[in-house]
Amino acid sequence: MKVEKQECCPKFNPEKWSEKTFNWDQEKFIKGTVPTFFHIPLPPMIGKRVTKMMKLAEDSKNLSSNKEDILLLFTDPHAFMSEIYLSVTNDVPNANNTTLSGNYISKVFDGAYNDIPKFINQMDAYLKKQKEKAEKYYVHYAYCPKCAKETGHNYIVLFAQLEK
Repeated sequence: MKVEKQECCPKFNPEKWSEKTFNWDQEKFIKGTVPTFFHIPLPPMIGKRVTKMMKLAEDSKNLSSNKEDILLLFTDPHAFMSEIYLSVTNDVPNANNTTLSGNYISKVFDGAYNDIPKFINQMDAYLKKQKEKAEKYYVHYAYCPKCAKETGHNYIVLFAQLEK
């Protein structure tokens, strides 16, 4: 009997997200938080929180049918907490519904999680050439650690919310 491999993370297309501009006007997300220790999250906590958020969105049928369009954005407002934003198609019952608005530029990087400060510096240089400046950063991890290992790529998408 042949056992089919269960899909975990959808195949990621870097060209779809790199050096793109997004103008979000009340883009719908649900929000969660996880504790961190000096910006380092505890992996089991992330998994539990993301699983709960995904289940709420799936159960209410408010998750995009195209898995490649689903964004899971992380931002660290301070050293001991990360915020997680899951893109949804409509308000989700029993969830912390929120929206994001503004102009964003995204850029794809491939490297270790601890390279994010280096990637932010590269993104700042890219934005400077565009005569733009980031007000805030959001990070989308294209693959979970298991899928990153399987594919040989650890794609990270930085979304720079541009200063007004």
